[in-house]
Amino acid sequence: MSNAFLGSTIPTREELGQGGQGAPGRVPRPPWLKTKLRTGPNFADLKQLVRGLDLHTVCEQASCPNIYECWEAREATFLILGDRCTRRCGFCDIATGRPGALDREEPVRVAEAVARMGLRFAVVTGVERDDAPPVEVAGIWAATIAEIRKRVPGCGVEVLTGDLKGHPEAIETVLAAEPEVFAHNLETPRRLHRTIRPGFRYDRSLEVLRLAKSVRPHVPTKSNLIVGMGETFDEVVEALGDLRSAGVDLMTIGQYLSPSMDHHVPVHRWVRPEEFDEYRRIGEELGFAWVEAGPLVRSSYHAGKQYRAASAHLRPSRA
Repeated sequence: MSNAFLGSTIPTREELGQGGQGAPGRVPRPPWLKTKLRTGPNFADLKQLVRGLDLHTVCEQASCPNIYECWEAREATFLILGDRCTRRCGFCDIATGRPGALDREEPVRVAEAVARMGLRFAVVTGVERDDAPPVEVAGIWAATIAEIRKRVPGCGVEVLTGDLKGHPEAIETVLAAEPEVFAHNLETPRRLHRTIRPGFRYDRSLEVLRLAKSVRPHVPTKSNLIVGMGETFDEVVEALGDLRSAGVDLMTIGQYLSPSMDHHVPVHRWVRPEEFDEYRRIGEELGFAWVEAGPLVRSSYHAGKQYRAASAHLRPSRA
């Protein structure tokens, strides 16, 4: 696994020359990024449910700012393949390290949680597992979709996979299980990609999405961009064009929030709501079936609503 473990490749703030004495403190968030902590019975119930089934959620692992809203609405994004990622991205708060063995029973427990939560649309993401063959990892993805369908007939499933090393058979294995949405996140424009996502490759991510669309043209594909990490407006527009050219149907764009001062890329700027509105407009002009853009938007935020809203636009292309 030594060739795959990329845990030390992201420069810290100190290595970027921004640490040490005199380093800037955390910049206060603007008014449009402030959220209220709202914990109620549903939040507590979901927390107990996740713990009881020995599951993980990206809501907690990635410090999502929408966790209180989503959990109170009984929405959650399940994180499969363990809680240790073999890659380290500069924006991500999921722990990096040597993962344990693949858990063959995890798909059954995810399906049980979906049933207990009463979900009609489930979102599943996962850590990167460069320690295991891509087809074997893809088998866990496919089994998770199948178990959810078996336990909760009629439940829609969106999967947000890694790049599976661009392995065609692995991508086809996931798509053969017929998820409602196949998502893979590009996250940042080409210029910043190698620095912020050193374990990934910009063109390989585009190829994953392109291959997914060619294998199952009727399955909507989806991607995400995070802004505020040093990209320019034109670079975001260029990335949107690249994603649309790869056949991506659904697009989400949100503000970067640095999980820590020392071990993550610093926030470069706070993107104003008006700029997100412009990204949405441009995305719609490019032909995306749905563009969700806003300061607190995340890839899985209101995913079921996004899918339903986009379905009407996608149906004509399926004929």
